[in-house]
Amino acid sequence: MKPCFEHTSRSPAQTLALGRALGRGLRSGDFVALTGPLGSGKTQLIKGLAVGLGVPEDEPVVSPTFVLIREYVGHLTLYHIDAYRLGGAEELFSLGLDEMVAEPDAVVAVEWADRTPEAIPEYACWIDLAHVGEEARRIRIRWADRERLADFRTRHI
Repeated sequence: MKPCFEHTSRSPAQTLALGRALGRGLRSGDFVALTGPLGSGKTQLIKGLAVGLGVPEDEPVVSPTFVLIREYVGHLTLYHIDAYRLGGAEELFSLGLDEMVAEPDAVVAVEWADRTPEAIPEYACWIDLAHVGEEARRIRIRWADRERLADFRTRHI
């Protein structure tokens, strides 16, 4: 079992702040896989990731549900993918996933990653969001890299 960090966010602003803290620690080649039901805060967390990666705060970060991929440029490029409408991993790869992952100075974040688990690299940081109240969310972060998770936990707490 991968090491885990669990946090309860009490508001969208706290979810954004958690994403920002995680984004500040991401490196080129990192992969973030998000899961959770509709309205659980996946896109809100990615907004924070984008800010942490240096994307200007006035840049609108929105769900790529209908366009499938959005690209945001900060000190690293963030590829934000929504796998909700995809039929499987083959469709994710046909969008150019391998090229995005191999691109220097880029991070890939996939919402609904549980719909295409075979396409998600083993080194990915998995984030599961769940409703625990009207605005509260349980956010569980699993990362095979214990040192990176410990570093994030230290910066976040």
